[in-house]
Amino acid sequence: QGQLVASGGDSVQAGGSLSPSCATTGYTSGRAYLAWFRQAPGKEREGVAALWTGDGGTWYDDSVKGRFTISQVNAERTLFLQMDNLKPEDSALYSCAARPGSGLPASPLDPRAYRNWGQGTQVTVSS
Repeated sequence: QGQLVASGGDSVQAGGSLSPSCATTGYTSGRAYLAWFRQAPGKEREGVAALWTGDGGTWYDDSVKGRFTISQVNAERTLFLQMDNLKPEDSALYSCAARPGSGLPASPLDPRAYRNWGQGTQVTVSS
């Protein structure tokens, strides 16, 4: 089982940008679904963006489309989340997740689809 270590969260003003990353040790070979989730206090964990390393396909929650971009460095399988035009409602603990293989038991943005999780990195956006 691989390890996932997220970093790069910070506090920014609304309209600013951040690019947290997730080091994915143990997922450097084979295909896998890699994803970012977030959870704000008092709210359920929600999928933000996901990527399948097989063909590079991506999925985004409607709330972040056009503002967030998920990507990975192929050789290292480091996962990035470029977040632009940040809004106060984007404030949350952001976590990365992975599931090896080519099949998912649920939507790529459904946390139930993932077995392996990293610790979170806090993103705070002030108005």
